[in-house]
Amino acid sequence: MGGSHSREDHDLSDSDDDDTSSRASDASSDFSTPPPASASKAARLATPASVVDDIDHHLRNLQLKYSEPISPNPSPAPNPGASASASASAVNAVKLYLHIGGSTAAARWVNSERLAAVSFVRSGEGASDPDEDDEPTGPWFLVVGSKIRAKVGPELQLKTFPVQRRVDFVADGVWALKFLHADGYGDFNAKYQSCLFENSYGVEATDEGRAKVFGKEFAAWARPECGDESIWEDASDAFSPGPKGSPMPARSPMLRPLMEDFREFEEPVEEGDGNIQSLALGALDNSFLVGDSGIHVVKNFEHGIHGKGVSVKISGGGTNFTTPKKALLMRAETNMLLMSPATDGKPHAKGVHQLDIETGKVVSQWKFGKDGADINMRDITNDSKGAQMDASESTFLGLDDNRLCRWDMRDRHGIVQNLASSMESPVLEWTQGHQFSRGTNFQCFASTGDGSIVVGSLDGKIRLYSKSSMRMAKTAFPGLGSPITHVDVTYDGKWILGTTDTYLVLICTIFIDKDGKEKTGFGGRMGNRIAAPRLLKLSPLHSHLAGDNSKFREGRFSWVTDNGKQERHLVTTVGRYSVVWNFLQVKNSHHECYKNQEGLKSCYCYKVIPKDESIVASRFMHEKYDVSDCPEAPLVVATPMKVTSFSVSSQR
Repeated sequence: MGGSHSREDHDLSDSDDDDTSSRASDASSDFSTPPPASASKAARLATPASVVDDIDHHLRNLQLKYSEPISPNPSPAPNPGASASASASAVNAVKLYLHIGGSTAAARWVNSERLAAVSFVRSGEGASDPDEDDEPTGPWFLVVGSKIRAKVGPELQLKTFPVQRRVDFVADGVWALKFLHADGYGDFNAKYQSCLFENSYGVEATDEGRAKVFGKEFAAWARPECGDESIWEDASDAFSPGPKGSPMPARSPMLRPLMEDFREFEEPVEEGDGNIQSLALGALDNSFLVGDSGIHVVKNFEHGIHGKGVSVKISGGGTNFTTPKKALLMRAETNMLLMSPATDGKPHAKGVHQLDIETGKVVSQWKFGKDGADINMRDITNDSKGAQMDASESTFLGLDDNRLCRWDMRDRHGIVQNLASSMESPVLEWTQGHQFSRGTNFQCFASTGDGSIVVGSLDGKIRLYSKSSMRMAKTAFPGLGSPITHVDVTYDGKWILGTTDTYLVLICTIFIDKDGKEKTGFGGRMGNRIAAPRLLKLSPLHSHLAGDNSKFREGRFSWVTDNGKQERHLVTTVGRYSVVWNFLQVKNSHHECYKNQEGLKSCYCYKVIPKDESIVASRFMHEKYDVSDCPEAPLVVATPMKVTSFSVSSQR
C-alpha cells in the first residue's frame, strides 16, 4: 500500500525534459524552493522586483510546466485583487499551483500564481459598513491571492507536506501552496486548525473552548499529542508494493500502483433486470442484488459472486410496494426483510415486508407500533454480527431519530400471522428499547458479535450501548464536527468505524479498568484514558477525481463472525471509487503517514478501485471465503449495471 501519496509526490517531480539528474538534485518536488542565487542577501532584498526575478530564474531552470509562458521580465506589481502583502519577503507569501489533466497520462501541476498572499478572513469581512465597529462573526474562509476563496472545513480535504512546506487542497479544482518561508508554513497550519475548530464547533479554539467541546475525558481528542497512544499497536502486515515497471491498467494510468494486488471478475446485469440499488451479501451459499425489478440471487464462490441465478420477482404485499432502500437477511438467509422509505420523501419507513426467498412471495407486511400507535423507523439491522445465519432468529433491531429498540416477529399469543389470511398488517412486538425525550438525532447503527450496539448521530457523536440496556449509553464519543452517516464495528467490539461525508473515523473502545482488566466501552465507562481516533482520508487529488459531490459512504470492516479472529481491511465507497485500507497498517503508530502530522492523525495509504460509474456498494465477503492463497475474502463492488469481485492476491 502507500501508492496514493507516493504517486502524488512522483507526479509533482515529473517534467517534460529528460534531465533526470536535475530533478534528482531537487530534494522534494516541483514545489521545492530553489537555492538562492550567488547574489548577496542584501542585494536580493533590495527591491521586490529582484526577488521575483530571482524566483522566476530558478523556476525556469527547473523547466516546470506553466499554463502560460513566463515573462522574461516579470513585473514586480502585485496581481489585481491580491493582498498588498503579496511580496516574497512576507511571511504569508506562497506560490500557487493547479493540477490539470485529471487521471490522464498528461496530468501535471502548473503554476497559477508565481507570488500570492494567503490569509484567513471571516465571511462579510471588508464588505460591511465602514462606520460599523462590529467585527464579522461569520465562518472563516481561506483566501489565496486573487484565485481562491473557500470556506474552511473538511470539504477542503487539506493535506500537508511538512518537508516541502506544501499544502494541497480542493476548491473547484486541486490546488497546492508552496510556502516561501518556514514560519509562514507553521503559522498557516496553526491558523487553519484554529479556524477549522471554530467553524466546526462555533467556539474559539482556546483551552476553554476545547474543554467545552470535548470535556476532561476526551482531552486527547482536543490535543492528540497529549493522549495515550499505547492502544495503537505496532503492525507490519500491509499490502506489498508492486514491482517496479509493472504494467498500467488501460482505464486509469494514474492509479496503476493502486491495483496490482487485485484479480478481477466482472459480470454485467442482464438487460431488463433493472438497475442494482443495494447489495445483501450472504455468508452461506448465496448473495442477493436488490434491483428495480426484484431480487437477483447469485452464487457465492471463493473468487467472488457470480452466476445467472434465480431472479425473484417480488409479489404480494399490495400494489404500492417500492424498491426497498434496505434488505436484511434473516433465518439462515431464507428470509429477507425489505424496508422501503415512506411516501413523504423522508428517510423513514412505517414497516417492513417479509420476503420468503425460496417462493419469491411477501409472506407478511409488518407495521411498527408501540402502545397502540404507529411509529416510523429510520433503519433496521440484525441483533448481532452473525445473526442472519441463525435459523431461529425472529428479532431484529430498529432505529429512529430518538428511538432505539428491538422488534419481535413472533406473535405474543403464539398465533402465526399470514398476510394472505389477515385483513390488516400484523404489528411487530416492541420487546426492548427506549424512546428518548430529547433530540438525539440518531442516524445509523450496527451490532457486535455479542449484540452490543453502536449508534451514530447527526451531531457526530457515537454512543455505545450494552446488549442488556438501551436506556443509557455506556460511552459517548464526542463529534468531530461532521454528522455520522454510517457506522460499523468489529465482531469483538474493540474498534468502531464511523463514516462522514469527507472522511472515516476509526475509534478504539479498549480500556483498562481499576482492577487491571481489559474491557471495551460497551461494558463500562472508559474514564480519561481514551486515545485519540485516527482519520482515514483521500488525498485532495483522489477526492476531486472521485466525481462531483462525491461523498464517503458506508465505511465497513471486512466480515468476521468468529471469536479470536481480527478483521484485516476497511473499505468505503466514494463516488466512482472503492477505497481499501489495510487495518493493521492504519493501527501502526509508526506508520509513515503519521510522521510530522499535527492534530488528529490521518492515514492516506490506501488502494483505489475505480469504476466507470458511481458505485452502489463495496463490501468484503464473509471470512469463510478467505482461501489459502489470499490474505482476505473477495471484495464485491456493485454499480447499477455491473457486479465485480476482486480477489486480493498475496502472490507476487
